Amino acid sequence: MTNKEIYEKLKAVFGNKIGDFNEQTGSEYAKRTSSYADVAEPGAVHEICQYLRDDSDLAFENLNSVSCGDNGDKTLYVAYHMESMSKKHAFALKVTVPVDHPIVPSVTDLWASANWHEREGYDMIGIKFLEHPDLRRILLDDDWVGHPLRKDYKHPEFYRGMKVQY
Repeated sequence: MTNKEIYEKLKAVFGNKIGDFNEQTGSEYAKRTSSYADVAEPGAVHEICQYLRDDSDLAFENLNSVSCGDNGDKTLYVAYHMESMSKKHAFALKVTVPVDHPIVPSVTDLWASANWHEREGYDMIGIKFLEHPDLRRILLDDDWVGHPLRKDYKHPEFYRGMKVQY
């Protein structure tokens, strides 16, 4: 199944909850692994991911990564890259949330591999994954202030009495 066919299937099932399809240019590999569909309603991420995992034609049994970033326009994003080894296809979803309301449902109950990826997204970008079983910092200390990969982040001059080297 091509990425465009997967997108059209999602659009038929979820309607306006699915936004645009963004087909990447370049090699067939890049198109296959990097083309993605926007999720128009952040609250719908879990049900869309569950459908992608459970539908027999799609069967995305592997979540390869969850990555998060700052778009630099007062929005943040979460991208989900998944693969079906049995069906030999890959797909990605991307959801954008406002920086002042960075909330997305967790998918750890669907794919255990999401656990540490979501924790990293929380720690470095500040995305709050609802119903995550253990949403706490994974790379920085618990008392670290802020999320260092946000574009508006200001490194502290000192941390616990030590000069920060940035």
